[in-house]
Amino acid sequence: MTFPTERDDTLPRRAALAKARQSRRPSRLGRPAGATGEPDYRMAQDAGFPALLRQTWRQATAAPDLAAAVDTLLTLAGHVPADIQLRALPLEDETALQVLVGRSWRDDGRTTGRTDGAATAFLGEIGLDRTGRLVVRVPSKGPLSSEADLVDGVLRVPWSAEDLADYQVELALAADRWHQSVADCRQWLMGVGADGRRELLADLTEAALRTAPFVLYAGDRQYTNFRDQNTLTGKTLRPGHPDCALSSLAAVPLELWAASDVLLVVCLTLLVRSAGYARIEEANGTQLTLDHVALLLERTRTAYNAASGALPPVPAPASHRVAALSELAEALAGRRRELMGTVQLYREIHGPLMHKIERVAGPVKEDAEQLEAELCARVRERLPVTGDTLAELTEGLAASPGWLAEPHGEFGTGLESLVYETVRAATVVFDADFAMSRGMRSLPALIEALRAQAYPRIASWEIPHFFCCVVPSQESRRLFGGSAARLADTSWAISSRMQYNSWHFLVGNLPKVPEIAARDHFVPPVIPDIAYYSDQHHNGHVAARVRFTVRSPQAVEVLGRKFNGFMDLRLLRCEGLPFDEQDLLAAHRVSAFIAKATSLAATLVAGGAHLEVTSFDSHWHWDKIAA
Repeated sequence: MTFPTERDDTLPRRAALAKARQSRRPSRLGRPAGATGEPDYRMAQDAGFPALLRQTWRQATAAPDLAAAVDTLLTLAGHVPADIQLRALPLEDETALQVLVGRSWRDDGRTTGRTDGAATAFLGEIGLDRTGRLVVRVPSKGPLSSEADLVDGVLRVPWSAEDLADYQVELALAADRWHQSVADCRQWLMGVGADGRRELLADLTEAALRTAPFVLYAGDRQYTNFRDQNTLTGKTLRPGHPDCALSSLAAVPLELWAASDVLLVVCLTLLVRSAGYARIEEANGTQLTLDHVALLLERTRTAYNAASGALPPVPAPASHRVAALSELAEALAGRRRELMGTVQLYREIHGPLMHKIERVAGPVKEDAEQLEAELCARVRERLPVTGDTLAELTEGLAASPGWLAEPHGEFGTGLESLVYETVRAATVVFDADFAMSRGMRSLPALIEALRAQAYPRIASWEIPHFFCCVVPSQESRRLFGGSAARLADTSWAISSRMQYNSWHFLVGNLPKVPEIAARDHFVPPVIPDIAYYSDQHHNGHVAARVRFTVRSPQAVEVLGRKFNGFMDLRLLRCEGLPFDEQDLLAAHRVSAFIAKATSLAATLVAGGAHLEVTSFDSHWHWDKIAA
């Protein structure tokens, strides 16, 4: 079954095309698409990340001393952990901060700090570049204005003769460690052989293609699949493109690889071996070095061991050499698989730097239980389900699921009613400005295609084959100028993006026939996340004020096949306090309830029931929110 328009797949082709040319924005329904002379809702030209960078620089220049200014720059005025930015610095800048203000990502006691009052032997500079990195003028560099794309000016930093002497010693030690690690990486790559290197490059190219945006550094060189400055396969560079740093190495002798490329391949390989492609995002915004990878893996080892109960602990690596770190990465991957069914892993996302940190959640506490109890009470009032917990609601639903395929309330199916009422309750209970849940419109079409193994047909489906129910809070209109029409338009914009996410994840669960491999998709998500300050880079996030979020993806079972990331529940706050771990744990139970209902609905369809989701299009969002 196809969906040439949002609501009606039976329209004659001419009428369908005419309708397709109409705007789907709720406030412009029935009018031609693209006919406005200017945007309905204008954003400031520098909204999002540029505004944060300016705010950060203003605060840094007003700081009472150099240490406070550096802290402001490292944290982007309190928006990210300083640790991320400290690991973003090239050797010279890292060493300079260690000497001048005693700041380092290392915890080995080697930081020094400066002595005030000494005579100036060199006048250096500190600035902030437009990627958000702190930059330092060290004795070997010229003025920052000629070396970096600065947000504004510079802070002048006097160096004493003692500072220079300390810097010289520390830099020599750091450079020696770096050269030794590069030599170790080359030796390891030589050991895997030419065929092994080609396999590594192919896998990492696929990783760059199937992973959300990341920005990595090796010295002054940047590696990214993000937007128009791509140096890796991604949205801009196709696989095999000569500008892709990975693809370009395939036929080049290892002896001719740049040191930065050697580090890129080895460090990414270690990260991927420890948890799959998603682990790359946990290095986002940092330098690719063996020491940094070792730190990330050690933090992961510590967290996994603390959650392992009676399982034997994962041992520490014998060294920071590649072979030892590779053994650790593989051990962590195995332990992660063991933990997935016993503890809740999630990721913490720091939006300004797109940096992710994997966490092991603690136990569910009273806060989460209260959220769950309140949501259950609201759902019970509106749906034919019983129970005081979501587990009890789910158990009852599984015992009698038939109503999911029948009309219920204002909806054509009980599944639609369950999605809406659960999302509606979540908006209130979690004090969210928006809550939402996405899925597939036609389970019958999916089941028919799966039975026929018509995977190319599934790959050809477009965004209207999917839905997302977005429910704003009663108070959220004030965030958009008090306009109900603008709130409806924003809700539909969010819904459209979430439909794209369903489209983007679905085929990642299917066999890699040529049509699937050629189709743009990401690896489907399997663990939830909490995001902070996501209203920075993505234009849609900036426009919709997507600041603090919880995302809880869930798998849905269809004909015995597990579809990871088939649906999710998302909570959004545009301002105020961020969500916390207990919010995430409660939300994950809510999304599991919707996912189980969807799996039950798929089972009903497989048995002959007819179930199509016809709600949650732009007309529906207009009627619910504005009309």
